[in-house]
Amino acid sequence: MRLKVRRAVAMVVAFSFVATWLIINPESYEQIFTRIENTGEEFGASDDANFGIDGTPLAIDVLERLEVKGRAPKTGYSREEFYNGWPTVDGCSLRQRIIKREFGDSAVLDGCNVIAGEFDEPYTGEYRVFEDKKEISKIQIDHVVALSDAWQKGAQYLPRETRYEIATDPLNLLAVDGPANEQKSDSDAATWLPSNKKFRCQYVARQVSVKYKYALWVTEAEKEAISRVLGGCPNEPAVGIKLDR
Repeated sequence: MRLKVRRAVAMVVAFSFVATWLIINPESYEQIFTRIENTGEEFGASDDANFGIDGTPLAIDVLERLEVKGRAPKTGYSREEFYNGWPTVDGCSLRQRIIKREFGDSAVLDGCNVIAGEFDEPYTGEYRVFEDKKEISKIQIDHVVALSDAWQKGAQYLPRETRYEIATDPLNLLAVDGPANEQKSDSDAATWLPSNKKFRCQYVARQVSVKYKYALWVTEAEKEAISRVLGGCPNEPAVGIKLDR
């Protein structure tokens, strides 16, 4: 009973924090509604950083800024250490907003719910058309940096409010094929990459960006795997972060 009470209090505090944050920073969730675009205006300057032709920092440069360490123990991990269900943003579930973002203009809405649409599924590369809500329910929202992986690479030492941000940050969320997501599980780039090779550069660039944003580290094997991918696309930009000077 005491554990349930503590969890309930923790969730109230977390949701209060997020609500206050959104009121103060209403632009923070703009990226929910449109695919994240890389523009130089989003990033701070850095004297020793490599930048793309549009001024955007490169993922391979951001990778070099990540700390390299071994995994911490998984002891104590549970999804509830990050969040307990999708939050509601402006009256709509975050899950539905991510699906709407990926479907773009093709999304057909019934209130907050996406009931039809189409998109290029990123992990398999297949073009998917959904004609009803039941089919859409099979879509899963993946944490690009899996929460268990985040836990073992620094998140367990972060405040609960920061872990909540990691779990609900649109930067770390993608609408994907359910079986592909289940196959990935809590793997990092050293042990799993999307079968869609055309998406791998974007995938690892987003992982690097999330880890940089929340000061998470990578293992040596993970860094090597990401480096191999980015070696084939050295101009792949980072996403949604600012580089420290």
